[in-house]
Amino acid sequence: MKIDPKVALKALEGAKQRFNEVFAHGSLSVEVYQPIGQDYQTPHTRDEVYVIISGSGTFSKGAEEYTFQAGDFLFVPAGVEHRFETFTDDFATWVIFYGPEGGEIDGKS
Repeated sequence: MKIDPKVALKALEGAKQRFNEVFAHGSLSVEVYQPIGQDYQTPHTRDEVYVIISGSGTFSKGAEEYTFQAGDFLFVPAGVEHRFETFTDDFATWVIFYGPEGGEIDGKS
């Protein structure tokens, strides 16, 4: 399976919804996300990973804040408040949800 980010982003053109699921298998769901101006998301019920397609900016997760750019990987456990605070006009990201509701158990703790 191969998904071209340009093709995935084309599906968002003119859409009110700024995300679109492009692949699903078992508990895995892959979306493309491209907010315009502001990120309004709320905490999710499953663990999630972002892989930045394009653009740069700042991302907050709980009390932490990170800068990001194309190619970066960001992880957010289920239920944690997070959002892209500032971002360039060309910002787009893959969003990967996986695992059970409530998130995976961290075996390292």
